[in-house]
Amino acid sequence: MKNNTASGWYFLAGAVVLLLAVMMGGCKPGTTTSGDTLKIIASITPVADFVEQIGGDKVEVTLMVPAGADPHTYEPTPGQMVFVSEADVFVKVGSGVDYEEIWMNDIMDMNRDMQLIDCSEGIDVINEDPHIWTSPLNARQMVENIYNGLITLDSDNADYYQTNYENYVSELETLNSDILDILEGYENRNFLIYHPSFAYFASEYNLIQIPIEHQGKEPTPKVIQDCIDQAYEHNLNYVYVAPQFATSYAESIAAEISGSVLYIDPLPSSYISDTRSVAVSIALELE
Repeated sequence: MKNNTASGWYFLAGAVVLLLAVMMGGCKPGTTTSGDTLKIIASITPVADFVEQIGGDKVEVTLMVPAGADPHTYEPTPGQMVFVSEADVFVKVGSGVDYEEIWMNDIMDMNRDMQLIDCSEGIDVINEDPHIWTSPLNARQMVENIYNGLITLDSDNADYYQTNYENYVSELETLNSDILDILEGYENRNFLIYHPSFAYFASEYNLIQIPIEHQGKEPTPKVIQDCIDQAYEHNLNYVYVAPQFATSYAESIAAEISGSVLYIDPLPSSYISDTRSVAVSIALELE
């Protein structure tokens, strides 16, 4: 983890300059709200999707880590802090995502009145792996935490949030059933992946994730050879890669095993459909 003292100082200084400019200009930047809509900042794309599903038209959601960006390395822009200064709520993953670990104190310092919802409450974080949302079971708990936060902050609309919550939980239950059907009946349960972001998904559906990258470090020649050996041992034909990561090592291993690179996104923008697509892609390897 990097030292963020210098970068944090420049980050805050830039944010202050922007906020002063906004105040002197006599207007507030950002998206427009109407009525009593809650202004909510969501840390990453799946969290934004969860908030929108439960909050509906009672919330206005701003995404902090843009789609396609890597939350392990992303740094917020001073411009994003204008949204922070106006937000009512920040919804974080809470499981140890690097972006949150490094920047949350600075973000909360910019708006002391902003409330915080921690999606990880009630979820066991395994081996310091922050990717808790890849498991639909964990996703349900995250959605419950968001729902509980919203009805606490906006009790006047509790019935509205409850209806959305119950409908979405039903969709998550259907997703889980669909994934069980998709992955049923295969003896081989192994899949090879560059960044090990699907451990919770693998655990829930009795799969074995074979990672190429370990602890954010590029693979050594020995690790690469071990992955090739395991690919041959389990008759694997694919190397799975997240679109946020470079593919050179994955492509090299895929070429060595006469296989292909397949993309599966650990940061879904549409959780239900994207997670179902992940199961379909992994099932290709199990055939």
